[in-house]
Amino acid sequence: MKAGYKQTEVGVIPDDWDVSTVGAEFEIKLGKMLDSEKNVGVSKPYLGNKSVQWGRIDLSDLPTVPMTRADLEKYRLREGDLLVCEGGDVGRAALWNSPLEECYYQKALHRLRPLRGFDSRLMVELLRHWSDRGLLANYVTQTSIAHLPREKFMGVPVPVPPVPEQRAIATALSDVDALLSALERLLAKKRDLKQAAMQQLLTGQTRLPGFYGEWEVKRLGEMGEIVMGQSPSSSNYNSQGDGLPLIQGNADIANRKTIKRVFTTQITKRGRAGDILMSVRAPVGEVSRATFDLCIGRGVCAIRYPNDFLYHYLIFLEPMWAKHSKGSTFESVNSTDVRGVEIQLSSDLPEQIAIAAVLSDMDAELAALEQRLAKTRTLKQGMMQELLTGRIRLL
Repeated sequence: MKAGYKQTEVGVIPDDWDVSTVGAEFEIKLGKMLDSEKNVGVSKPYLGNKSVQWGRIDLSDLPTVPMTRADLEKYRLREGDLLVCEGGDVGRAALWNSPLEECYYQKALHRLRPLRGFDSRLMVELLRHWSDRGLLANYVTQTSIAHLPREKFMGVPVPVPPVPEQRAIATALSDVDALLSALERLLAKKRDLKQAAMQQLLTGQTRLPGFYGEWEVKRLGEMGEIVMGQSPSSSNYNSQGDGLPLIQGNADIANRKTIKRVFTTQITKRGRAGDILMSVRAPVGEVSRATFDLCIGRGVCAIRYPNDFLYHYLIFLEPMWAKHSKGSTFESVNSTDVRGVEIQLSSDLPEQIAIAAVLSDMDAELAALEQRLAKTRTLKQGMMQELLTGRIRLL
């Protein structure tokens, strides 16, 4: 074992860290029992399980419950209260920072208040760390849904760094959380802007500078080649990894991969890199771009068009496909439905290309933000592993 560390029931931690329990460090109280026949008094807003998300409180559509004077004193939330889900996503936690002047909480939540100065922000991070690794499983009671009873929660062992180090760890992780929140807000804003741009540019409501030609309506079958998929015989599957991947449904489109491959010589419905791939089975109309040659299975069709305008337009039309879907066991559309879809487009090919370029640039920006968000989340996971075990010391 590394010098300066010790083995404990919570794992290897620094020598100057203690081990305690959640019940020794926090006062733990369950919220108000909801009973429409017994609850009386003044109606007040309260938080339920779904209101407590990881690191944040969702205040949308808060319900109310009648409360007596005793209830108001017992269940009123204070600034800094730590709320932990007792059921459902057991252990999910967030701090109450008084966004409302008055609010209460129900029995589906544990409310924690420090008894000896333990930093509640750090406790949120520990709960997430434990949840991610399934470390609360031994304390959960499983009936119809999982529950974390108060008595068992009190006995969960917890590492206790010195208070200044608790604050330093919590602050470092909170700073990353703030960055994650900022990236998520920016990504949501960029997605909204992309949706607005599609609405304006793909319908001709807004024209790019220098383009004034007329727009026309064409059926999809008139615009380009459409290849409806057809699943090959299973005898043509190649388990050795040679041949082309078989794309035959939504999951294969979304993930750009498949577990099956088909002998190249046996493929009757072949797709090419650059084809627009569209699901013709539920969820109908989901669009992707082929980045490799492939075998087109019956859950998919391939559409070929000389520029990216149609690709963006079909993404714009995805919500429309619900009215075309049919089928008793699963939703689907046929070749007549696909070919008959009406597309509004500029008769000027350069305008189509210019519109596609604008939307492609927005897609590239979104992809870069998504990648940055994913990397930051991975960074946060690594920091939690190192800081919450004392492998890296901040003081």
